[in-house]
Amino acid sequence: MTEEEHLVIMDETAIRRALTRIAHEIVEKNKGIDNCVIVGIRTRGIYLAQRVAERIQEIEGKQVVVSELDITQYRDDRKAAIAADIEVAAAIGDTDGVPFTVQDKRVILFDDVLYTGRTIRAAMDALMDCGRPQSIQLAVLVDRGHRELPIRPDFVGKNVPTSKQEQIEVALAEIDQIDQVTIINQRGQAG
Repeated sequence: MTEEEHLVIMDETAIRRALTRIAHEIVEKNKGIDNCVIVGIRTRGIYLAQRVAERIQEIEGKQVVVSELDITQYRDDRKAAIAADIEVAAAIGDTDGVPFTVQDKRVILFDDVLYTGRTIRAAMDALMDCGRPQSIQLAVLVDRGHRELPIRPDFVGKNVPTSKQEQIEVALAEIDQIDQVTIINQRGQAG
């Protein structure tokens, strides 16, 4: 049996500060938000994208379009998902489920944790099927390292170097009733 050690590395305040900083960085890098859309990867990425969009509206006084991206059919581990009956049609749409185009837009793609880069690769494939964006920028709450693909985030809430035995777990109030990021350390094998 494996023993786990849980350590909270970001609480509600730290997450709020990180998202506020990311919002400012997005506005600065793009010289405003004209022609920008924020796309959150299902599940937790969409909630982070919505929070950043709220902060951008406070900063700029303008609303930025926020959309949700389901990358299920683009994942390279899709056979496992199909076997588990998790097949869901890939979709990109605003928060009301209405599809839109990314053609010639500056897309800010948002996810909770960046690890191997495979989720982001799948998300970029899905975005390209929806049009040809002017650019794709990547924002993540936590970058934990261990990339298997040449993907680098443009905006990072927190860099957390991890071992492969550790996991990062993001909990958000919208679905988990609490805002926190936890590092879980697998400690040895017992009996």
